[in-house]
This record gives sequence, C-alpha cells and structure tokens, in this order.
Amino acid sequence: MAELRVAALERHTRNTYRLRVSSTAGAALDAEWARCRWIWNECVARSTKAHRDGEACGPARLDRMLTEARASNAWLREGGSVPQQQIIRDFGKSRAKALKDIGQGLPIHRRAGMPKYKKKYEARPTLSYTRRGFRLQQGRLHLAGGIVLTVVWSRNLPAEPSSVRVYQDSLGHWYCSFVVPAEVMPLPTTGAVIGIDWGVKDTATTTSDAHDLPHAEHGRKARKTVTRYDRMAARRKPKSGQTASKGYRAAKRLRAKAHKKVARQRQDTGRKWAKKVVRDHDAIAVEDFRPKFLARTTRARKAADAAIGATKRALIEMGRKHGRDVRLVHPAHTTMDCAQCGARTKHALPLSERTYTCIACGAVSPRDKNSARVMLVRAGLNPAGADRVRLDRSPSDRAA
Repeated sequence: MAELRVAALERHTRNTYRLRVSSTAGAALDAEWARCRWIWNECVARSTKAHRDGEACGPARLDRMLTEARASNAWLREGGSVPQQQIIRDFGKSRAKALKDIGQGLPIHRRAGMPKYKKKYEARPTLSYTRRGFRLQQGRLHLAGGIVLTVVWSRNLPAEPSSVRVYQDSLGHWYCSFVVPAEVMPLPTTGAVIGIDWGVKDTATTTSDAHDLPHAEHGRKARKTVTRYDRMAARRKPKSGQTASKGYRAAKRLRAKAHKKVARQRQDTGRKWAKKVVRDHDAIAVEDFRPKFLARTTRARKAADAAIGATKRALIEMGRKHGRDVRLVHPAHTTMDCAQCGARTKHALPLSERTYTCIACGAVSPRDKNSARVMLVRAGLNPAGADRVRLDRSPSDRAA
C-alpha cells in the first residue's frame, strides 16, 4: 500500500443555498418526492425479485419499468420525468456499489449494503434535476412541473450550474445544492510547508504552534441540553402502532435543532482553521486518517466530537480551491518513527505514552509533534521549511 498520495483535484464542486418555500411550493415538493419515493421502492422490489429469480436488473430494465409505469399511471405523469429518472440513477449507483463490495469480499461491517425501502415518515425528501429540469430566472429557481422557489443568495454562483439537488433537513428547512465547475483561486505563495497529525486529545497537531487545533468540545458543552431533549422525547414516544403526539414531534424537533447547532459549530471551526492553514502554507502534508474505527472504541464520543473527518475534508477542499499542494500520508507507523533520524521503535507506543523518545538518536519530543514532523518527511517536503517549529509542547499543554 502506498504511503503517500496527492489529493485529487475535483472537476466540480457544490454550492449550497437556503430556500424560502411557500406552502404551495412545499406541497408540490412533497408530492414530487412521494412519486420519486414510490419509484425507488418499486426499484427495490424489482431488484429483489430479479435476484431471487436469477435475472439481471440493470439501469436499462429499470428505465423501461419507469416508462411503463408513467404510461399506465396518471399520478406519475403529473410529476416531472427528470427527478424520476435521476432517482433511478441514484438507485443504480447504490446497488452497483453494494454488489462491488460483495464481489470484493469485504467484511459485512464495511459493505455499503443493498438499497432498502424508503419509508414515508423516515426518509427525507431529496430531488435531483439535470440541466433540462430547472432554470434560474430573476433570482428564483424554477423546477420542472411549475415549482418556483426563492433562493437566499448568500454568495454568487461562480459559474453556470449543470445540475441541482433540492433536499430537506431534519428541521424541515429546504436547501438547494448546485453543481458547478471547480474554480481555482490561487493565493500568494509563502514558501512555507506544514505537517498535520490528527488525534482525539487534540483535533490537529501541526509542526507550527500557531496552527494547532485544540479540541473545541462543542458536543460536550451542549450535552446537557441534548440529554434533556432526549429524555423529553423518550417520555413522549408513542407505542408501536400509535400516532405520534404533538409533544413528541416538538421534542424531536428540539433535539434535531440542538444537534444541528453542534454540527454547524464543528463545521465552522474546521473551515476557519483550514482557511488559516491553507493561507499560510504552500504545501501541506496531512495524515490520511480514517476515523471510522474510533466509533468502536471507548473514546467514540470524544472522537465524534472532534469531527476529524469533517475537518480533514474541509482542509482538502480548501487546499484544492486555492491551488495548494495537499499530500495525504498513510498513517501506518507514524507514531513509531523518529522524525529526526527515521528509526522505528520495536513496539507500538500505548496511548497513555504522550512523549516520544527515539531509541537510536535519543531525540525527545511530544508524541503528536513528532508524528506531524514524520508527515513532512514521508511527503518529501523539507522539514526545515516548516515555519515556527517548536517541539517542546503540545496544544493541550499550551491551552492549560
């Protein structure tokens, strides 16, 4: 397995905006989603039957199914054909990914899973439109079927969009996400490089003291409020087969609102830190860390609160946007190698051991700081080019 790979430049990017939806438009969107959800469930049923009978069930067969269904069902013909065709494309991609994972023999916990039925009160509306299914006119979004939506233009679109996805979040708010060609906006060169190591105690430890990212703990600060709404919803949860009460729906909304606030705080913290790192450095060596396995450890809650995956994704996207050189380093043995001489310890260091001592050259430094320097070495960047390097303290020690 390669220890280094350069972050690929994306050809397209998504720009998301809030929507102001009237009651008429909201009812039309709900009706459109009901049709698309019926088509998805029909695809699941046809696919299951084809698998049971040993037959093929590719996109062409599902397209014919949609054509026949629209010809015989006036309710389907009332909706636009574009979102219905796109829901079949989404189903095909989901099924193909599941079959690929099965063919590769991946463990069950790592497989994508076959597409399942979308239940009426659980699946959130998501409608996709290609260029022939929408248009922008006088600042408004016009969708196929005569649906007109008001877009909150928080920023201008950088280019003409090729497609749009309209969806609803857990609070009932509507958003639209436009797909536009990726635009690179270069920043002035600085001549500096930086290495970044991810962690749980500190979200990001770097070779520069000024760019370390301590654990913000947004989830821990909001835990009391979230727990209160969890208990409120648990007390009002209806029994099986009963209709949910107004109080239960209100409690679920309050809980979703609290979680949404925490998610936005994490996203804001990660994006601001990523912009600072990208602005001050030409080349960035990042640990290609996959935090999913932390969900099965005793540090799962703190790891989720650190939002390592979202912060890493924001850094890569910001680096691509501004034309920086982002290099992803394989995390194997990064805590065992010495950044000074390259020697490797015989045994992995336990998590309780926060100081790295080289057995060959005798170098002593904080464990995460040493790992951040290892990123620079493995990425082929000159460690001496790291600005304001200081290996005597970790970000948690400085915060204290």
